[in-house]
Amino acid sequence: MDLRMLLRPGAGQILPGVANAVSARIAEMTGFPAAFVTGAGVANSFLGMPDMGLLTLTELVGHVAAIREATNLPLIADGDTGFGNALNAQRAVRLLERAGANAIQLEDQVFPKRCGHFDGKAVVPQVEMVQKIRAAADARRDESFLIIGRTDARAIEGLAGALDRAAAYQEAGADLLFVEAPSSLDELAAIPRQVPGIHLCNMVFGGKTPLLPASELGAMGFAGVIYANAALQATMRTVVDVFAHLRDTGSLSGIDERLASFRERQAIVDQPGFFELDARYATLESKDGL
Repeated sequence: MDLRMLLRPGAGQILPGVANAVSARIAEMTGFPAAFVTGAGVANSFLGMPDMGLLTLTELVGHVAAIREATNLPLIADGDTGFGNALNAQRAVRLLERAGANAIQLEDQVFPKRCGHFDGKAVVPQVEMVQKIRAAADARRDESFLIIGRTDARAIEGLAGALDRAAAYQEAGADLLFVEAPSSLDELAAIPRQVPGIHLCNMVFGGKTPLLPASELGAMGFAGVIYANAALQATMRTVVDVFAHLRDTGSLSGIDERLASFRERQAIVDQPGFFELDARYATLESKDGL
């Protein structure tokens, strides 16, 4: 499905965060129509490091390419700050579009950035981010590739400053807007009301923004609701529990319900499909006498 059709004001479409190809397969299997490739999730799971601008563009591009191989879902790539200035942002757009992303999210933090729900963030001047958005829009090969303008200015300039930035980014060419880390229900509701456009929001378990159901956020006017690291947090909790149980008991007995079965695991990675391909080409080789 085309992201422009999916992400309409008020749709409240859930966008699950995926950090790797297997989580993208699960997102597709469970019926989601699109996914968000989370930079924080890739940094945490691939590097074992916090979301502090440590992930490189080429590392992210490799993950997006692997995820694209595993799923047909439209993918929003978390492009952080564009990995530098306007020219870096242009390169990020071109590489991520070529890797199979359907959209890029760009934010106005200084480089290196921090997770949007960390303290101690800083943002670049508004005019600098406006130019970055313009450069990103100019760089795309396909007009259906979407540019998402994210601002983290709520923590630095207050909500009014963040909304001014969102409006400026929209005027500069951002197709969608994302005001990160509003801190109250009133602030959430004000975002799509005061800056008409196509808005995303981010529900972070343990973060700075109140958690609301996607249906209520849609009623406020949000087009998409990102659950960037719900899967990663669930995985971390489960791995800690299973490893602790295994360490203490030397057995999986008593915790086996926390594990996917062998058959479920193979179904998720499409083992039957790969076995079918293997058999097809083995038969061709036999017939050709190779």
